[in-house]
Amino acid sequence: MAEEKIKPLNWQADPNVGYTVVRRPDGGMHFTFKDNSRSTMEHWRAFALDHLLDSDRLTRNLYDLRQLDDISEEAVQYAVEVNNDPSVRNIRMAVVATNEKVIKAMRKIGGLTTAPGGVEFALFADMDEAETWLNRPLTIVS
Repeated sequence: MAEEKIKPLNWQADPNVGYTVVRRPDGGMHFTFKDNSRSTMEHWRAFALDHLLDSDRLTRNLYDLRQLDDISEEAVQYAVEVNNDPSVRNIRMAVVATNEKVIKAMRKIGGLTTAPGGVEFALFADMDEAETWLNRPLTIVS
């Protein structure tokens, strides 16, 4: 059986935004945030929504938020909007955070995410635990 070709990421580094993203070996994305300013969140929102439009498979995404001290209410609203977008489907998302304010905000986002069959979400303090959870077979439901 031929291996599926991994889609291009269509990511261009921008020194004016506070996050980076790389393609994971499994085809998902690994985001690393250093800030959650308005410009960063607007850029992320546009990037995330663009990727949802042509999503054609089960996807594993990792968000590394360990560099953040807080998450703004505006960032919470952007994340809830993206998580509840009708095009969200079949995404397993692990978030790694160590700051209590960030963890609290992520729990709020998880509680406000209502799209059925969209995002399977888990929060971790350890990157290895997040990777283990992400790497479970995608047919397993939390």
